[in-house]
Amino acid sequence: MGPKMIAVKLPDGSQRQFEAPLTVAQVAASIGAGLAKAALAGKVDGKLVDTSFLIERDVELAIVTDKDADGLEVIRHSTAHLLAYAVKELFPDAQVTIGPVIENGFYYDFAYKRPFTPEDLLEIEKKMAELAKKDEPVTRKVVARDEAIAYFESIGEAYKAELIGSIPQDQEVSLYTEGKFTDLCRGPHVPSTGKLKVFKLMKLAGAYWRGDAKNEMLQRVYGTAWAKKDEQEAYLHMLEEADKRDHRKLGRALDLFHFQDEAPGLIFWHAKGWTIWQQVEQYMRRVYNDNGYQEVKAPQILDRSLWEKTGHWENYRESMFTTESENRSYALKPMNCPGHIQIFNSSLHSYRDLPLRFGEFGQCHRNEPSGALHGMMRVRGFTQDDGHIFCTEEQVQDEVAAFDKLVRQVYLDFGFTEVAVKLALRPDKRVGEDDVWDKAENSLREAIRASGAEWEELPGEGAFYGPKIEYHLKDSIGRSWQCGTMQVDFSMPGRLGSEYVTEDNGRKVPVMLHRAIVGSLERFIGMLIENHAGAMPLWLAPVQVVVLNISDAQSEYVQNVAQTLKKQGFRVETDLRNEKITYKIRQHSLQKPPYILVVGDKERDANTVAVRARGNVDLGVMPIDVLVERLKNEVDTKA
Repeated sequence: MGPKMIAVKLPDGSQRQFEAPLTVAQVAASIGAGLAKAALAGKVDGKLVDTSFLIERDVELAIVTDKDADGLEVIRHSTAHLLAYAVKELFPDAQVTIGPVIENGFYYDFAYKRPFTPEDLLEIEKKMAELAKKDEPVTRKVVARDEAIAYFESIGEAYKAELIGSIPQDQEVSLYTEGKFTDLCRGPHVPSTGKLKVFKLMKLAGAYWRGDAKNEMLQRVYGTAWAKKDEQEAYLHMLEEADKRDHRKLGRALDLFHFQDEAPGLIFWHAKGWTIWQQVEQYMRRVYNDNGYQEVKAPQILDRSLWEKTGHWENYRESMFTTESENRSYALKPMNCPGHIQIFNSSLHSYRDLPLRFGEFGQCHRNEPSGALHGMMRVRGFTQDDGHIFCTEEQVQDEVAAFDKLVRQVYLDFGFTEVAVKLALRPDKRVGEDDVWDKAENSLREAIRASGAEWEELPGEGAFYGPKIEYHLKDSIGRSWQCGTMQVDFSMPGRLGSEYVTEDNGRKVPVMLHRAIVGSLERFIGMLIENHAGAMPLWLAPVQVVVLNISDAQSEYVQNVAQTLKKQGFRVETDLRNEKITYKIRQHSLQKPPYILVVGDKERDANTVAVRARGNVDLGVMPIDVLVERLKNEVDTKA
């Protein structure tokens, strides 16, 4: 009897025959020396594995390199272990805990007798580079759970032993070793430390063991890792730009809003910031009116019994603020949909009335953990441009397609040109039967397909009552923001007794489409501030024009110019202080108005103004009516 032969199917559809068993690395070597050198891991029948993984049967195999997203994941995972290795080399008394991959990098938590310092961080990074340069092999070993516990206890790693102790007793665990360092991990990892060439430690933070505030505080070291040096440099540059654009800093510098401890997760809007808010809200109100929405307003507080019927009390209770009055329990609304259903239910509707579109600038409150709050991006009180469409099943696809077209135009008007579509599918914690979810998910797939858009699917990330389309916007420095949503809901209307009269005089439950374009106005305005670095386009700018005089002799003319512009609907400030004109221009430029007008005797006598656009761009002298036409055109086109 000859050797056992197996077939390995490659991503290009070709098949190769091999004598079993053999490793992923051996398959890569059989294809070419270049691929063997570049291989970081393998994907066997869709599962990510080490290059040392032994193939013993027919499989589909992809060789993973640093050109693949999975390859970058493996690099970052392995770099987290390299970090722990370096810490143990420099600080032998430190204990290692966990070190997962996160977006754009990784972290590792350590227990140590004193806080790490920025100087320590530099030393750790230097040691990581030394260890990587040794190009030590990374090997995997599978052991019994109790054997792993005994090993880590023997080397004084109490946290790691406790972690393994939470694994079922009959399970085996995998240990990875590089040089003198061994760690618990599912893997996979790069075949040797020499594959880790581009990384940087970013910052230090505190973290509770297992995320529980009752446990001891650990030290978290954050890092980033990349396949290529230029990719890391681009990322670090983006972080520098993001820091300059931080909406919290700009909010203070531009006098837009502030936060304080007496109202965690809630915003104090200043006049200039509220002006931006009003422009966004009025724009969205026009969108409502132009697209067949009836603007409504539902109560802030609703009885617990209603939230029980919707499923929120069971599935969302921990995120809701509650109150009591006269022995009745209430909750502040975390979302607007139940209120809109009550408005729909208040009268009998015919199939001829559908689709019926409600819109609300609905104020919501969610009890977010204090540690998760982040400026305007994650708050406890926010307002949504929330809409709900009641329609028949046959109307879903047309409504979703129309919404897709509308949402893209809105984003374009706000300056976002790159939009990615993602489909969030059923979560583990949900209401409704699987066949209902099948129908809901497929209806959204068909609608996206009909719109001609490409999309990515996100298993487990839908709302508890229905799947949703997410619109992700890319800003001016390349960051992605999740913004608008379209959700199809076959469950909540029926749970709350909604129905319409069908063509044959029967009764049927409508489909409810939950949709938001900008989503949270607070978060969207934060996005706008960062996207534009505080230099808002003319139509959104809180102050559109500042008029300055050179001397007191032009004061009256400055006031007349300002009044003329105000009558045309522009937001104008004047500065008549007895200061040098260069000082006034410089000071007002810091507030980023789109236009600064300078008036001297010549301009006053000729009924003109000297115009400077933002960025100290000299546009020369203009008559007032020419300037007004320029401003109007810029506002109308949202340039």
